[in-house]
Amino acid sequence: MEVVLGAFHQGGGEGTWIDRIWKGKTRSWFSLEIVSLGGKVRFFIWTQLKHRNNIEAQIYSQYPEVEIYEVEDYAKPFYYNKNVNQIWAAEFALTKPDPYPIKTYVDYGLDKDPKEEFKIDPITPMIEFLGSITEGHNICIQILIRAHKKRRLFDVFGEKEDSWTDEAKKQKDEIIEKLKVAKEEGGFPRIPSKGESDIIAALERSVSKFPFDCGIRAIYIADKDKFNPANIGGVLGFVKQYSSLNLNGFKPAGWFTDFDYPWQEWFGKKEKLMPRALEEYKLRRYFYSPWRGKKYHVSKPFVLNVEELATIYHFPGSIASTPTFERVPSLKSKAPSNLPI
Repeated sequence: MEVVLGAFHQGGGEGTWIDRIWKGKTRSWFSLEIVSLGGKVRFFIWTQLKHRNNIEAQIYSQYPEVEIYEVEDYAKPFYYNKNVNQIWAAEFALTKPDPYPIKTYVDYGLDKDPKEEFKIDPITPMIEFLGSITEGHNICIQILIRAHKKRRLFDVFGEKEDSWTDEAKKQKDEIIEKLKVAKEEGGFPRIPSKGESDIIAALERSVSKFPFDCGIRAIYIADKDKFNPANIGGVLGFVKQYSSLNLNGFKPAGWFTDFDYPWQEWFGKKEKLMPRALEEYKLRRYFYSPWRGKKYHVSKPFVLNVEELATIYHFPGSIASTPTFERVPSLKSKAPSNLPI
């Protein structure tokens, strides 16, 4: 999947600073979505029409047995009516600075292509949970991405900088500096511990791959009489398997995760957020949202490289046994060349 997602690294589209600021041109962005509609699990990719052929070709090149269909937007029928249904939504952020990588498929040994029965696929628990919900419940996970680029300090003029690679260098320098302290105090330079060596290696590997600006959000919609708060824990828990204590991980940030105390819901603030959260999801709006100001939640992108992205969004193998996750019943292949005509 890493090869497929590499094709999503489309840095063009903005043109010059005049095109960007005056004409409103934007960098291409995409939405990778894993959805459960009443327990039926589906994978969707939202893209601009001009990128469709390229994306399909990339997927078929790596997954020749897969079937791709252009479908009506599943989110179009979703609506909010306080007397009929209820909505919960959350966004996610990283627990440490962006250059620290999350646990990827490499850490799970999937880069070595083990036998199917020995695979530990971190996406499987999420699919099992999504497949367990019942009719009347809808849980949607949205991963919005665009190519990460260096930026100018004042947007138009000045030297370009990249806070992602600069932060990685800063974190490595801090570890190396700690090793020098003992020598400066008259002792011997300390040898880096296994954990410190692993962190340095992880930072170097992280910044060596294509980076993406990312935003992850989840939304849970259900009829008012069926809404189950226990499902919220399942949604928040789907990111746990990507976290590690010494590197990076995900945490909930924004939307309804900000409401911890009763007085935070005065004046119906939570209810007012429900239709706006749904609107943001349906329009796949994240990088260029018009909502600004102190009274609005402003989404803040973070950086994941293509390896991390391929870990949290990929098509699972046969190890995922969720009955509501449909598969193509047979493999596609060319006919034998020696068939009689």
